Parts: sequence; C-alpha cells; structure tokens
Amino acid sequence: MKVIPLYKDEKSLIRKALLANKAAQFGIYEKYSSKMLAVCKRYVRDVQYAEDVMIQGFLKVFMRLNTYKGDGSFEGWIRQIMVRECINFLKTNRRLVFKGDVQYQESSGSPRVAMKADAEYLLKLIDELPKGHRFVFMLHAIEGYKHTEIAQLLKISENTSKSKLSKARKILQKKLELQRKKNEAL
Repeated sequence: MKVIPLYKDEKSLIRKALLANKAAQFGIYEKYSSKMLAVCKRYVRDVQYAEDVMIQGFLKVFMRLNTYKGDGSFEGWIRQIMVRECINFLKTNRRLVFKGDVQYQESSGSPRVAMKADAEYLLKLIDELPKGHRFVFMLHAIEGYKHTEIAQLLKISENTSKSKLSKARKILQKKLELQRKKNEAL
C-alpha cells in the first residue's frame, strides 16, 4: 500500500494549518513530534512529563503559527518553542535534569560498548553540574544557542551565561581528569 502525502510541501501544510485545518495541524504534529519529544526528553527526564511538555509546546506552535515568518527552518522555529516550554516547565517544577537520547549498538567487546559507557558517564557528569551551569551548558553546547539567546531565555546577563558555561566546562574537565587518573591507576 502506498501512502499519499496530504500536502506536497511544508509551506502548503503551514498555510492550511493557519486556517485551522485539523488534518494539516496533525500533519505538522506527525512530522515533528518524534524529534521534539527527543528534545524535551533531554531536559525533562520523566517521559510522561516530557510528552506533556511537548504537547503543550505544540499547542503554542499552533497558537503562534501566524508569527512564523518563513525565515530559517520551520523545524528550528518549533524547536525553539519546545526548549522554551521545557525551561518554563523546569522553572515551575524546580527540576533540571539532562538525559541524552544517544543510541548505540551493543556487542560485547566492541568499541561501541566503551563509547556507550563513556557517553553515559558524561551524561551523569552533566547531570551533576549545578543547576544554572547545567542549563547554560545544555543550551550552548547541545542545542547550539548563542549567549545572547541564552541570556534572553534565562533572564540573565550575557556575561553570566559565559561565566556559567566556562565554570561548567572547568567542572567537567576536572571530573574527567580525575576519572582518567583513576583509570590509569588500575
């Protein structure tokens, strides 16, 4: 059975969704929901909360669709809304956790197992960063936000953002160096 796309291009999908066309809105949701859930899960550890945040984010996407000007990617625009929604959720619930959605093939003795262990250890270290440092680190290093954007999102100064990122990197480097020395001693 061949699936025929409802709309041929993203622009027509957006145009129809602007007219409150439920099928077009569902098309947008269906196209981007898995990627946006992965974004939400990076910030909100609990999958159910991450799903709630994503759904709330999509509500905002549809309510603000008329503000999308077509500059840049539509997916990037949606991602910004999702990250802001995660920030709002975490501020409200006083939780700030990181969980990467890294997937590896596991086979005993393979370098991939070591890579997975290293990635999991790094994620654990990021989780242990002080709350403010962790958030700035995630937004800058993982999401690719600039310090001016981070400052606006978190309502801090640009210099504070730079300082928190620098301190987060130093903390991570010290912990990684300690682990390296422990491994060499074994």
